[in-house]
Amino acid sequence: MNLDAGWILGSLVVSGIGFVLFEYGRRMRRLPQALTGVALLVYPYFVPAVVPMLIVAAVVLALLWLAVRLGW
Repeated sequence: MNLDAGWILGSLVVSGIGFVLFEYGRRMRRLPQALTGVALLVYPYFVPAVVPMLIVAAVVLALLWLAVRLGW
């Protein structure tokens, strides 16, 4: 694992968004937000580079937006 400053900052941002989504989903009993939050909390540990981590986060958040838009 590469522990440079960019990776640490990127993982903190992605995990922070994941924590907020998880808490929102848990308190409002919204399963899509809670699951997306858990995914954003966990996956930065398995991605060794910053750019792929941010791309995956963008895709996961876009899928959440689409799911909410479709009425989930």
